[in-house]
Amino acid sequence: MKTIEWIDNQLKLIDQRKIPDELTYVYCTNYQEVIEAIDNMTVRGAPAIGVAAAFAMALAFINNDDLKKAADEIKSSRPTAINLFWAVDRVYNSDNPLEEALNIYNEDIETNIAIGNFGSKIIEDGDTILTHCNAGALACVEYGTALGVIRSAFNEGKDINVICDETRPRGQGARLSVWELQEEGIPVKLIPDVASGYLMSIDKIDKIVIGADRIAKGGVVNKIGSLLVALSAKYFDIPFYVAAPLSTFDMNNSVFDTEIEERSADEVTHYGGCRICPENTEVINPAFDIVPKELITGIITEDGIIDPI
Repeated sequence: MKTIEWIDNQLKLIDQRKIPDELTYVYCTNYQEVIEAIDNMTVRGAPAIGVAAAFAMALAFINNDDLKKAADEIKSSRPTAINLFWAVDRVYNSDNPLEEALNIYNEDIETNIAIGNFGSKIIEDGDTILTHCNAGALACVEYGTALGVIRSAFNEGKDINVICDETRPRGQGARLSVWELQEEGIPVKLIPDVASGYLMSIDKIDKIVIGADRIAKGGVVNKIGSLLVALSAKYFDIPFYVAAPLSTFDMNNSVFDTEIEERSADEVTHYGGCRICPENTEVINPAFDIVPKELITGIITEDGIIDPI
């Protein structure tokens, strides 16, 4: 399953807003349509956003648009995931934008397989692994980072079980991660976000593996709720790993200087199109939080497992 494909000078994207109810696609023929797909979360997940942004630049090149203007607009679509900025700059500074976008696309697949192979070494036969949000094939071109680790362990024949928390407010764990794992026959259970600490306290979780949207000096930025999972893991002495490509690293800045995206109040006040709180309720809806490096056991990359920076 490929989340992103380049076909006949069009960018084909799985519409992740429709999963698990239906598998449908969106086709983008200009960079503005890719920006819309990134903004409305048709495509999401740091590596996938980066690849989509690269092809947005390729579309701007093919359509003879102003590349500097396109780069600035694409970068403004979502401020937190570093892969987007990395991909845009790499394509902008290349001699052949389309060729460079295709290189980024192919590298993403190879990178995630390498992450999976390195990460599978931390998974033991009989482990139950908790993952937060969706860092699977749907967050990349294919295969995945955190779920790539789980896939590799499962494909090696290890007897494992996975627990996905729902990941409010958009439910990426419930809608996307559970769907991916069920599609591949990997044993999985869904829990409410608020249940993970309890399960750790009764020895029902052996390892935790999540993805990342940005890794910088001092820690990791990931989907909101990651910090609470990490704090519980630290208290109950459960290994907490982050799986992410090197393109997610921002070596020049502190993680605590990251701009945290604030999303629409509707994501919190409504679920499945139904309002779940009183009208005119004020909302705070950060899309990400920061996990300090002291809470992280290791970071799984395509070059191996390293300490947090």
